[in-house]
Amino acid sequence: MANTDVQAAGVADRDLIVRLAFGSMAAQTLRAAVRLRVVELVGDTPRRAADVAVDAGAEPQPMTRLLRALTGLGLLREHAPDTFSVTPAGALLDPGRPDSLTSFVRMFTEPAIVRAWEHLDGSIRTGEVAFDAVFGTDFFSHLAQHPKLSADFNAAMSQAVSETAAALPYAFDFDRFTTVTDVGGGDGTLLAGVLAAHQGLTGAVFDTAQGLAEAPKTMARHGLKERCSLIAGDFFRSVPEGSDLYMMKSILHDWTDDQAVTILSHCRKVLPPGGLVLIVEPVLPEVVDTSAEADVTDGGVTYLSDLNMLVNLGGRERTRRDFEEVCHRAGLSLISVTPLTDAAPFSLIEAVAG
Repeated sequence: MANTDVQAAGVADRDLIVRLAFGSMAAQTLRAAVRLRVVELVGDTPRRAADVAVDAGAEPQPMTRLLRALTGLGLLREHAPDTFSVTPAGALLDPGRPDSLTSFVRMFTEPAIVRAWEHLDGSIRTGEVAFDAVFGTDFFSHLAQHPKLSADFNAAMSQAVSETAAALPYAFDFDRFTTVTDVGGGDGTLLAGVLAAHQGLTGAVFDTAQGLAEAPKTMARHGLKERCSLIAGDFFRSVPEGSDLYMMKSILHDWTDDQAVTILSHCRKVLPPGGLVLIVEPVLPEVVDTSAEADVTDGGVTYLSDLNMLVNLGGRERTRRDFEEVCHRAGLSLISVTPLTDAAPFSLIEAVAG
């Protein structure tokens, strides 16, 4: 390799480290933009930073600096000095859009989430959940004690599931079933997408009372109150019977293997002959894929999610072999894993009584 090639590679490597080190700053820049309603105030047509500052109740010069930072991150465009408009990516920070990610940004830049990350090295040394030590309780108990934070969490999960809710109904053969229970289904966004696309199907959303808080509004908005029941309960104690399909998205990764086995065992207990458990989660490869294609679909986010499970919840992202193991311990056999290509990096993991 020529010396110039070595120097170029060295610069690229240094740039990568610098960008990663600034990652938490980029996240807090997003948080500030959401809290100051920047995208709503700038809008689609070019607008002066000073005018945005007035509407936001901020100082002009700091606002200009924030808008330029957002421009550098690809969320705004500067047309002339101090004059900005919103890019398509930035528009996702408009809370008025149906595909908005504002609640998602609020939640994942929330101090309650971020503080535990300061102790990531400790969690790696001990395997202990940092959140519990920092806050004196587990994550979901903390949510229960803070209603506003709980509402933000529910909204963030709803926004996070919207892409899957659009893709899943057309990626899986729901018509061979009669009734589906969405285990840990929250506000019902995912099940609403499924029921809307499959008129012959009825369903139930099963979650804690806290998790179901917004579900009545979701079902009413989609005209599904007659086809969907809402059942409050604890999936560590039981799962309601009566369905031939039990679905869960982004549930098992919140929990340890033993806890995942408990949830799956309750599903197995009520699973009728011919019934199926459908798990919608990322499936990690046995070896980390750093190809360009992998970067496009995930960019390493799933591995960061895995560490987030470690420090905040105690759960983990899993490989196919890991899913096979927890299913086997729960009396289930994993029969297929299919990438959900329109909602990467998620996959459809099918399990039957085994």
